[in-house]
Amino acid sequence: MNAVDVLIKYWGHTSFRLKQEDIINSVIAIKDTLALLPTGGGKSICYQVPALLNEGICIVISPLIALMNDQVRFLKSKGIKSVAITSNMHFTEIDTALTNCIYGGIKFLYLSPEKLQNELVQTRIKEMNVNLITVDEAHCISEWGHNFRPAFRHIDEIREIIPNIPVLALTATATSSVIHDIQESLNFKEKNLIQSSFSRGNLSYVVDNVEDKKSRLIKLLNKIKSSVIIYVGSRKAAKEITHFLLENKFSVNFYHGGLSAKIRDDRQESWTKNQTRIMVATNAFGMGIDKADVKLVVHLELPPTIEAYFQEAGRAGRNGETAYAFLLANSNDIRKQEKLLSLRYPSIKDIKKCYQDIANYLQIAEGVLPIEPIPFNILKFSERYNSTYLKTFNILKYLEKEELFKISDTLHTPSKLIMNVNNSELYKFQISNKYYDRFIKLLLRSYGNLFNNYVFINEVQLAERYNSDVTEVKRLLIKLQQLEIVKYQEQNSNPQLTFIKARKDVEALQLNEVKWEKRKEYEKNKLNRISDYISTKKTCRSKMLLHYFGEENSEKCGVCDVCVLEKRKNIKDKEFLRISNKIKEYLQEKEHSLEEICTLLPNTNEQEIINILNFLFDNDKVGKYGNKYQWKG
Repeated sequence: MNAVDVLIKYWGHTSFRLKQEDIINSVIAIKDTLALLPTGGGKSICYQVPALLNEGICIVISPLIALMNDQVRFLKSKGIKSVAITSNMHFTEIDTALTNCIYGGIKFLYLSPEKLQNELVQTRIKEMNVNLITVDEAHCISEWGHNFRPAFRHIDEIREIIPNIPVLALTATATSSVIHDIQESLNFKEKNLIQSSFSRGNLSYVVDNVEDKKSRLIKLLNKIKSSVIIYVGSRKAAKEITHFLLENKFSVNFYHGGLSAKIRDDRQESWTKNQTRIMVATNAFGMGIDKADVKLVVHLELPPTIEAYFQEAGRAGRNGETAYAFLLANSNDIRKQEKLLSLRYPSIKDIKKCYQDIANYLQIAEGVLPIEPIPFNILKFSERYNSTYLKTFNILKYLEKEELFKISDTLHTPSKLIMNVNNSELYKFQISNKYYDRFIKLLLRSYGNLFNNYVFINEVQLAERYNSDVTEVKRLLIKLQQLEIVKYQEQNSNPQLTFIKARKDVEALQLNEVKWEKRKEYEKNKLNRISDYISTKKTCRSKMLLHYFGEENSEKCGVCDVCVLEKRKNIKDKEFLRISNKIKEYLQEKEHSLEEICTLLPNTNEQEIINILNFLFDNDKVGKYGNKYQWKG
């Protein structure tokens, strides 16, 4: 069986696209490979096909639980044994999953970079017959990338555990500095970059310098009646825009990192199944969004970098049909981003003070390394120490990059429980305290490994099994904690602060001020680049974006707002009037597809018809529903 046979068997395709086959052949030849494919370019096939061709298991390191679970569901639907190890699993579940990876015929093991640092995981990987290491969203490795995750910096440790296994790194966006960083960080034996063009010929990039964004948004949503993503800059804005659109009778919901995992999953599923038409979201609605029929992505605020904008805009038009990426921005947006940039870079003096204040607030002495995550209310902390929420949050993110601790952005952490006594001590307690005996037996039956590790518990389920209510179950758990039989952490709605290194004396903190200023200047340059992008009126939008990613000789796209305006000027006014009047006449009678309009105008160049339709569309004369145009006038 060869690569094409695998593609036919599991995907039903008879040929590869873009650079997929080159990447697969490189992996089969046991070469470390960095693959750059555009958003929606079929990156997963590049590791799944060679992994299926060879004996053994493929380890996939991925930053998002949702992304991992989606891939596992897809592979299982094809009859391919796969498993994802996530933070939501109990110790016994993780132990069983890893054992199956050694003996159970599992072909794909999905892990977060944080889980890869787990000692048990590393020990079990040594026993596995690994055929490939895949790093998805590899730009997260680079601190010059737009989604830097410190844990990605430790992925190279797996190469010491299984040194002769090739690495495939995958990403959709990377500048030359990020490309270099990825290959260095993953200890590539030799540089090996396979890159497809980032060009998206079906995607029309449009920049609207408008003041009244809400009115423009309503017009866009009425013109392009399809699945939509609207990106905003804050959780507050996500709620506000959603309520505004609900008042205007649109099918819409919002998504951000502060929602519980279940709510986020439910809302994404509803949108994916077209039960909800519009998703208003922060950039938390990002990696792993794979919906083919999105025809419109709108940015209501200016993203801080070209990378962020390009990746988010690229979620439109994955089915190859015409789609639109509208960026509604003005000079106020640039000033707002400049202010946010200054807030993202507090002084080293302020950072050290905040570190000291956190230690005092949580009552952690020097040299102490708390084992468990600690609930941390950023707002209350900021109020106590006369800081702002945003300043504190940005300092936390900096200290996270320095790997001093990690702050989780996920709210509603489940309740956790661990036994505080050994087996024999618990037995003696049950004998002498009959009142608690039945409840303790229920705990032991419901959750394995309670003596060794914290496990997530569900008080509602326990109440049902105990034939009681949740209040009584919580009362019993709290009482057992007071008696020092268990340690119980009730579900909370605060972020979790996890210390990675023992608390240090503030003067011993090694914080590089020169590097900090260099990073600030780097981000300032990034902001200048996207400011230039929205300010230009003369250069093809696609050419500007592709040039940013190193494609120097790209062609004009012909469909962005700049290209459409240029083509409009090249069509004689009389001819433009003749064609547009005919289009108006036909579309007032009934809806027509582009092919039908071209048939009705047999002596007219098809490209001219497309240019005029785009002009009429941008000026709210023509709407589009599916592949049919309709006159709005």
